[in-house]
Amino acid sequence: MTHANLGRRTGACTVDARFTRTINDAEVGSLVTVVFGARGNVGRNVAAGLLAAGEKVRGTSRTPEAGGFPSTLEVVQADLERPETLPMVLAGADKVFLYAKPEEIDAFVAAARSAGVRQVVLLSSVSVVMATSEQNPIARMHRTVELAIERSGLDWTFVRPGMFATNARWWWGDSIRGEGVVRLPYPEAQNAPVHEKDMAALAVTALTEPGHSHQAYTVHGSESLTLRRQVEHIGEALGRPIRVEKVSVEEAREEFAEKAPPNVADALLRMWAASDGVPAPVSVVVDRITGKSAHTFAQWAADHADDFR
Repeated sequence: MTHANLGRRTGACTVDARFTRTINDAEVGSLVTVVFGARGNVGRNVAAGLLAAGEKVRGTSRTPEAGGFPSTLEVVQADLERPETLPMVLAGADKVFLYAKPEEIDAFVAAARSAGVRQVVLLSSVSVVMATSEQNPIARMHRTVELAIERSGLDWTFVRPGMFATNARWWWGDSIRGEGVVRLPYPEAQNAPVHEKDMAALAVTALTEPGHSHQAYTVHGSESLTLRRQVEHIGEALGRPIRVEKVSVEEAREEFAEKAPPNVADALLRMWAASDGVPAPVSVVVDRITGKSAHTFAQWAADHADDFR
């Protein structure tokens, strides 16, 4: 088990007429990059980075009326699980930023090819290249989407992050806000969390600069940290100490049961057990590809301090 964003995403889509419209001929004549999931942790930063680079960008969301997008971004309602919404949002698109959603991926490929899309940058997962990938449902999900894109005839780039730094919010957010404590069965387990801005920077570079066709970039954070040290960084960002309490695996499983399905909680606990006292892989791919230094976890904690208040 690895990856990625270990939270849950639920909810049905209902069409809102305010955000569904016909793309006119003038817009089709000006090639656009479509960012799926433009309110997400990574997608929002991809959209902002593309806008800053002077690109014409169209964001998508299942619920655009909820807001939370870059202020200058055009947002259109679309859902990767509802293929009928895709032709409109892809009209006039040259490039696409996509997250992995295996349901209806063949329909996405067909719609992209029909619209004349040239390039897809996919947010995938490092789990697809791990030895346990065949037994890992997260790896299988992401590899299904990768294979569909590889076979599509489109140019592609895969961004394969390891552990998302944002997972700390759902792991520990409630107990930090409510009690000022984090309960851990393996406080000395290590990982190398990746800031969502670094994943986005890789995607923006691949979408705006040549040389990234048919490339897959595995990205870990720039430093291996114990879970205890990560909690300390969050406390430093908040300006107050956060107590770390060592608990049993069963106690941790019960706490996670309120936040994630049992298989996700069990996989996370197994991963922490395997990494107890073991340095995690780190990478310099962000520095090499984007020319900018990767963010540290301390920087991520400072960026997200309000999430823990």
